[in-house]
Amino acid sequence: MSVAIIGGGSWGTALAMHAARSGAGVRLWAREREVVEAIRTRRRSPWYLADIDVPPMVEPTTDQGEALHGATLVIVAVPSEFVATVLKALPPIPTDVPIVSATKGLDPERHLRMSEVIVERFPDARVAVLSGPTFAREVALGRPTAAVIASRDDTLAALLQRRLGAREFRLYANRDVVGVETGGALKNVMAIATGIADGLGLGENARAALITRGLAEMTRLAVALGAVSGTLAGLAGLGDLVLTCTGSLSRNRQLGMALAKGESTASVERETRMIAEGARTVTSALALARRHAVSLPICHEVGAVLFEDKPPADALASLLERPVKREDR
Repeated sequence: MSVAIIGGGSWGTALAMHAARSGAGVRLWAREREVVEAIRTRRRSPWYLADIDVPPMVEPTTDQGEALHGATLVIVAVPSEFVATVLKALPPIPTDVPIVSATKGLDPERHLRMSEVIVERFPDARVAVLSGPTFAREVALGRPTAAVIASRDDTLAALLQRRLGAREFRLYANRDVVGVETGGALKNVMAIATGIADGLGLGENARAALITRGLAEMTRLAVALGAVSGTLAGLAGLGDLVLTCTGSLSRNRQLGMALAKGESTASVERETRMIAEGARTVTSALALARRHAVSLPICHEVGAVLFEDKPPADALASLLERPVKREDR
């Protein structure tokens, strides 16, 4: 197997390490020349997972054509706000080469899911989605992980389970692409909310409440978009939600904690060189909610903190002051 990974951030680098350990030849495309040169000369990325060796089977490049040459599998792992632009610049990909989206987010302008953006650029491609509770660092270290490979093509999903799966990287197949992608995108918004609550010192009860009501919110929108509700109870929904809302490696939770202390999104991302997808996804989530008449109170308050300068404590107070409702409706 020859794998082309488009995106040299932490997630793309971790997937490159995983694929190389599985015996594949890997070409890793990164936009930043510094990243490519550092991996070539020192086998370390200078910014992402900088303390973990990149296997020799990973060949970094800044040339997209070189990355794609001879590939039998393409994985797209760039931040959601850049996916459309990066795909537009890619050379043609043979129709028999599967394309896997590993990006958890929504297109910021048209609010499309990432698989929709890929199909728009490559209409005849065989497309699948990789999602689930997957911190890049733990995948890079080869720690046990379970994830979802979603495709309406059962044959393709089974093929990718064999090609990408491993003993420490267990892949479950799912046909509900809409649910898998929606869960992977919205959980980042909920992680910002729980990070704010943690930063304000509201306690573990509050965190559990936000996670649970966040899952209900995610499910409402996903179902309105055409998903199966049960998908949101699986790895790409509840699993990823719990990890991202509670894990110490969660950049979205870290952003929420920083916001609670008065810091800005820009300052946090400058310091870490990592993008918190939830800060981009919330705008699309609210636009889709308006389009489909779905209530997303947690997303609404996160958006108010991020874009309307609403104090985080006031945002949490607004949630607490909402009228009580039945849970079973």
